Amino acid sequence: MSAPTPRKISKILVANRSEIAIRVMRAASELGIRTVAIYSQEDRFALHRFKADESYLVGEGRGPVEAYLSIDDVLRIARDAKVDAIHPGYGLLSENPDFAEACAQAGILFIGPTPEAMRVLGNKVSARTLAEKAGAPVMPATAPLPRDVEGAQARAREVGYPLMLKASWGGGGRGMRLVEGPAEMDTAIESAKREAVSSFDDGHLLIEKYLTATRHIEVQVFADRSGNIVHLFERDCSVQRRHQKIIEEAPAPGLDDDQRHAMTTAAIAATQAVTYEGAGTVEFLLAQDGEFFFMEMNTRLQVEHPVTELI
Repeated sequence: MSAPTPRKISKILVANRSEIAIRVMRAASELGIRTVAIYSQEDRFALHRFKADESYLVGEGRGPVEAYLSIDDVLRIARDAKVDAIHPGYGLLSENPDFAEACAQAGILFIGPTPEAMRVLGNKVSARTLAEKAGAPVMPATAPLPRDVEGAQARAREVGYPLMLKASWGGGGRGMRLVEGPAEMDTAIESAKREAVSSFDDGHLLIEKYLTATRHIEVQVFADRSGNIVHLFERDCSVQRRHQKIIEEAPAPGLDDDQRHAMTTAAIAATQAVTYEGAGTVEFLLAQDGEFFFMEMNTRLQVEHPVTELI
């Protein structure tokens, strides 16, 4: 198959705010690309607005978060400003496949993965299946979780305690519960399901084996539209509070060359399996014996990307 014809980009809209918007604008400026900022009423004096070549008020009359999440308003501004592409940054609309589809329908390039890749990798069950087919090691798990109590308890016994209940969609530790034994299972399911519905509008859960004393290692990958994929090494993000990363370190301390090669190779294989485009982060758990397991893939640039930039 021949590679797609490169598309010239002369002007982009950054559908985000604050630090990430400024970073994207700086990179675009270095490439000679003009930038367009959007800002909510509350952000009218925010720095990212003044770092762009043009800026437009978005979501007038709406709250600060709702304003940036308004797909119709963002695309209206993109059309009015005659941009070639939209960069979503991280958070907000960055992992919304409907937004990526809407950009394509408007004839505007979405700088990021395809909607199809987002949907596959946004669901932990389908992402695990994909990674397994690609040859990446995955944690013992069972999904989807049966709705009846007896069925859920039976699946839990198959995986073994301690275990982790996880929301099938989303991330950030929401819809996640550690279960030490059978007596905690019913309460944990109800609590995790409630939080998953509230956060992601989807109450489906999966059970995953919980390993103690593991390290959380993630690999930064980039893929182009011609199927070329590179990794930019790894970051250790084991220091966390409430499943939120506090400290990121690169290179990961104590990771030997063989482990690093195996992990980065698995990350690239998983990325290839979904015909990925753009920036992504493949996350693994590393056990004390050196064995590692695929956890998930974030289909966006991450908050932690400056750590990788430094190396």
